[in-house]
Amino acid sequence: MSGAIMGKWIMVFGAMMIAVGALFYFGLLPGKLGHLPGDINLRREGYNVSVPIVTCVVISIILTIVLNLLFRMKR
Repeated sequence: MSGAIMGKWIMVFGAMMIAVGALFYFGLLPGKLGHLPGDINLRREGYNVSVPIVTCVVISIILTIVLNLLFRMKR
């Protein structure tokens, strides 16, 4: 992969990260991320353990859709 193509992909990824960060910052995304039904949260005296299983599945599905759309637009 040439440096120019790699640079473009890094810029696209960075722009997506900035957009998602702005959505979180301005409160446009719900604060439920990480607290969906199916996520495991153990709270005991002295420690907390969080295993966001469903959140990871949701993020994976969204990223799969977005990346598939990007690759199809590239063709």
